[in-house]
Amino acid sequence: MYLRRMKRPDPSLVAYAEAEIIPRYEHFDRAHGTDHVRTVIAQSLALAAHYDVDINMVYAIAAYHDTGLAYGRERHHIDAGRILAEDAEVRRRFTGEQIEVMREAVEDHRASSDHAPRTVYGRIVAEADRVIDPATIIRRTVQYGLANYPALDREGHYARCLDHLQKKYAEGGYLRLWIAESDNALRLEELRTIIRDPQQLRRLFDETFDAETAAE
Repeated sequence: MYLRRMKRPDPSLVAYAEAEIIPRYEHFDRAHGTDHVRTVIAQSLALAAHYDVDINMVYAIAAYHDTGLAYGRERHHIDAGRILAEDAEVRRRFTGEQIEVMREAVEDHRASSDHAPRTVYGRIVAEADRVIDPATIIRRTVQYGLANYPALDREGHYARCLDHLQKKYAEGGYLRLWIAESDNALRLEELRTIIRDPQQLRRLFDETFDAETAAE
């Protein structure tokens, strides 16, 4: 399939996000830190090359998508949309109509959402946020568990990790993919193969758990 040349966002917008938005992720758990937002930004920009979209909107949506974690996880997608829409710099750069589209896209990125993304912008950030690399998924699951369930022992963390992987990524899980041009579908099948193999999954979990607890 023909791929348009990747567009680059306005350098002044990138500079603002680097100074004022991305550093906020340093205060979140390690599964949602600055490495994560930078990955989502990069994936969003790559996916956007397949579509006729405003690259500055795509960049801003990706940069703000998890900022609502500052107020808790349950409504983080709603809070992140509000943070974006209320940001004075965003309001200076974009029209009200653009901001509404961006707010909706941020709200729609959550994997457990009960509805499909309302626009192509929402589909792009939702797909980019999936980051379906088996090792990354397992690491982020362990990181989240260590940050939010410190009382669990190793076996408790493994049980939580397994439950999360089965509910979200296994056949019949709630994860949905939205962009045909993404390679997430292939990677999802790789992850499902691991989930179906208890010995391989346990080995990967133990390796990751040991590395993460040593890092702490």
